[in-house]
Amino acid sequence: METIAGSTCAKLLDTMAAAAASSRARFLLGFRRRAPLPLPPLPLPSPVARAATRRRGVRMASSASAPPSTTIEVPGAAGPVIVVGAPGLPEADFRNAVDSALFKQWLSNLQSEKGVLTYGRLNLTRILIQGVDMFGKRVGFLKFKADIIDEETKTKVPGIVFARGPAVAVLILLECNGQKYAVLTEQVRVPVGKFLLELPAGMLDDEKGDFVGTAVREVEEETGIKLNIEDMIDLTALLDPATGGRMIPSPGGCDEEIGLFLYRGRVDEETIRSLQGKETGLRDHGELIKLRVVPYSQLWRSTADAKALCAVALYEMAKRDGLLPSANL
Repeated sequence: METIAGSTCAKLLDTMAAAAASSRARFLLGFRRRAPLPLPPLPLPSPVARAATRRRGVRMASSASAPPSTTIEVPGAAGPVIVVGAPGLPEADFRNAVDSALFKQWLSNLQSEKGVLTYGRLNLTRILIQGVDMFGKRVGFLKFKADIIDEETKTKVPGIVFARGPAVAVLILLECNGQKYAVLTEQVRVPVGKFLLELPAGMLDDEKGDFVGTAVREVEEETGIKLNIEDMIDLTALLDPATGGRMIPSPGGCDEEIGLFLYRGRVDEETIRSLQGKETGLRDHGELIKLRVVPYSQLWRSTADAKALCAVALYEMAKRDGLLPSANL
């Protein structure tokens, strides 16, 4: 009886185990076949984000492209000179720089009587165009670096150039009741972060090299005083011809050469009063200028402007040596 019962119990246990295994298998199989839950859709980028992505793509493509370059022949150089644009410099700016009067004049200076390449010791191998500022359709400022090698020592000569070309300035002396006055402009100069007293001055904005005509025009624009070309005296033309007849204020970094002119006239007290503090300049060009009239005897102590100080020196030396036309000034 116990044997039969034990056998029956064993069969019952086997049946229960088989049923449990079958149920577990069906559960696992059903779990494997269950379809994955769908992922939520990705949000579409906004128009601003899409535009930003496009701009990033343009910049990346631009930065990956090779910078513009060319080769030029320069008399006095040992071979062709490579001219290359700095990374990111637009092709149009590069071409404007290479074709500009500023760049061509600098190359011409290298071959002049006292030019860097004249004596054969120095050699120009490469020029890196770094920056261009356009004034309308012409290149106003040009920044580049020239690799000039001393062939004896095989070392580079400092060659960073800020090219801005020639300019003019005018020392205006007005006599009133036996007193001599100088007319200065006061204007903001962002590169030095200050307001400065200066001689009326300006850049030559053409390739004709009309120094005296530019001087007359700049004086009228900055002071309102109308001058006659016949009354202008070129003080820098009194220098030794070997100097080039121009003042060079910062040859260590800039190509600027300045023609300094003298104008002398007689006025009444009302004219002096009307000039003092007068607001002038081309306002639409950002020129915020006030006129200051100072006694000439105090001029050399009234300003740090190199143009004014050089003009005073040239004027005084020319008077001393009798090089000026006769006048009671």
